[in-house]
Amino acid sequence: MPHVDLKFTSDLNIDATAFLVAIETVIHGHDTSTGEVKGRAYPAEIFHHTHCLLEISMLTKSHRDDAYTQDLLSKLQTEMEQQLSQPCLLSLGIEYTDDNYITTAFTPA
Repeated sequence: MPHVDLKFTSDLNIDATAFLVAIETVIHGHDTSTGEVKGRAYPAEIFHHTHCLLEISMLTKSHRDDAYTQDLLSKLQTEMEQQLSQPCLLSLGIEYTDDNYITTAFTPA
């Protein structure tokens, strides 16, 4: 169940929901073993230089090696460029969590 944080300067005209759906589609197309992609968007009102940052966190798996990561980064960069209509700096990172991470479904009593 990957997590995606989309951070961007508020001067960019971004449909954050569509952007996150597109990123989820890329991730699922690259790796069918991923579950729902938990996406969040954070437009920044205070900034220095126009930019867009995509941070992805995924669980460590044996097939998620360097070749996997580089291929996914390339596909995600292409999708990011398609989602953007204005010039800006792009940053993109994938990090892998270890066995000290859990996700559970919480239901209040």
